[in-house]
Formats: sequence, structure tokens, C-alpha cells
Amino acid sequence: MDNKPEFRSVTYVKASARQVWAALTSAEATGRFWGHSNVSTWEVGARWEHVRTDGSGIADVVGEVLVADAPRCLKTSWDDPGNEGGGFVSYVTMTIDEFHDIARLTVLHERLRDNAELELAAHGWAAVLSNLKTFLEIGDPLPQAPWLMPK
Repeated sequence: MDNKPEFRSVTYVKASARQVWAALTSAEATGRFWGHSNVSTWEVGARWEHVRTDGSGIADVVGEVLVADAPRCLKTSWDDPGNEGGGFVSYVTMTIDEFHDIARLTVLHERLRDNAELELAAHGWAAVLSNLKTFLEIGDPLPQAPWLMPK
């Protein structure tokens, strides 16, 4: 059994499951609310890249699409570029449940290296998910990148 730390978060959004799915899998949308574009075909086995929006084309995270059950579940591996296949890999599962006119997005980030990485993940995911919620509910992300706010 793997005893690595994991991060779990639940966010409720006034949006449909399809709207949440579209936001998470659109390079344009993720570029607006995440500060990186998530780029992939989103087919099982496909590569995905978390590409900076500064025009550099640099991917800070890469991985493989493990589950793509639109609009309910997306699971990807997360790896450091250049270490693919030989580096440490974590996994992110995003589950979307719809209830009337709201959606519940549950994010599980598994196999984090240690408690320091867990703390970074918690800070980063809180900022991204808050920005996603604002983006979906009012059409624009927060006015400042929340992950840049001092702890």
C-alpha cells in the first residue's frame, strides 16, 4: 500500500457538469483561470501538457490521460517534463457530479512526494478551484491570480 500524502477538495459551482468538464479540458479556458493551458486530445492514453501562457511553450507538468469519461470523470498522471517514465508520478482525479443547476467538483491529487508537496498542492488547488468557480459563475476569473497571493 502506498502511504504517500494526498490532497482532496470539493467545490460546488453554479454550472452544469458539461460546463465544468469543458472548462477543465479547454486549453483556452484553462489558460484564463489556471494560468496554464491544459493541452490534450483528452482521449485515454493521450499525452497532456500543462503549458505556460506566457508564449514560451514550456510545459511545467506533463502526463497521460488515464480516464476520460465526459462529463463525469477525468484522471491524469502528473510528471515532471524530462523525467517522464523515470521520475516520480502523481495522479489527479477530477469527478463531476450534477445536481439540478449546480455541479460538485471533487479533486483528488494522489501520491504526492511528501508533506511539503502536499502543502504546495493545497495552496495551488485552492487558488485554481476558486478561480475556476469564479470563471464559471461570472464569466471571468478573479482580477488577480490567486496563487500569487502571499500565504
